Amino acid sequence: MCRDRHHNRTIAAATLRPDNMETLETYLWGAGAPLDVIPEKDGRIDVRALAGMLDKTVGAVIFEQPNRWGLLEDAEAIIEIAHQAGVKVVMSVNPISMGLLKTPGELGADIAVGEGQPLGMPMGFGGPYLGFMAAKQQMFRKLPGRIVGETTDAQGRRCYVLTLQAREQHIRREKASSNICSNEALCAMTAAAYLAAVGPEGIRQAATLCLNKAHYLAAELAKIGYTPVYEGPFFHEFLTTCPKDADEVLAKLAGHGILGGLPTERGILWCCTEKVTKAQIDETVRILREEA
Repeated sequence: MCRDRHHNRTIAAATLRPDNMETLETYLWGAGAPLDVIPEKDGRIDVRALAGMLDKTVGAVIFEQPNRWGLLEDAEAIIEIAHQAGVKVVMSVNPISMGLLKTPGELGADIAVGEGQPLGMPMGFGGPYLGFMAAKQQMFRKLPGRIVGETTDAQGRRCYVLTLQAREQHIRREKASSNICSNEALCAMTAAAYLAAVGPEGIRQAATLCLNKAHYLAAELAKIGYTPVYEGPFFHEFLTTCPKDADEVLAKLAGHGILGGLPTERGILWCCTEKVTKAQIDETVRILREEA
């Protein structure tokens, strides 16, 4: 959506989640398009380095909010720097976090994408889930796939119709951006039902619970030697050091029916969602304290 013959280079943040970065690398390799990576500084994008990487060959800057370490990027500065250079911005977001944070639209991002699993779908051993994509109105016709719009029927009742479909997938498949598809209608219906049920206040409440519980867990872990690797604001994920072997610690928690976190080369990446209770957090800390 952002690339063309003259703006073919993509710049991605080093703080993208590894699976997202690998997918991006695969797509751009297949398209024969170059990819550069914005260096990381203290767990976030090095904004000064980004400014020095932008030129007329760049089509898009891609970053995540929150990022792979759970930290909040300086989204306003990133978007402003990119737009000053005439570069589009793709912002990948956690939809629940948008209940508290500024949305991509409010920040001025050109495209917003993300994982829809938090919108009422169980983990399900890896799926099925859905992704979401939104764009500024002037970029609608570059969206891959189909756009469904709301209208009224002959009796004045609300209904939905297919308002835009990229015909390239039918007549010029080699140039199509959506010729390989999966049907996620059931997942999309689940997300729509969830959003309709909880509404804006429900999303804000879920986001607040995630934020408060994660910060409570971080504070309790710090008391027993699991200190934060990075300083600064985070949403519901955070990285800590690990006084012992991370795999052993997580195996101990698993023995008590607790999915502790993600081991990394720097420690453990923890996460709290709105579904975790204070009692479960306290039990996790108690087990870790006994193992210290």
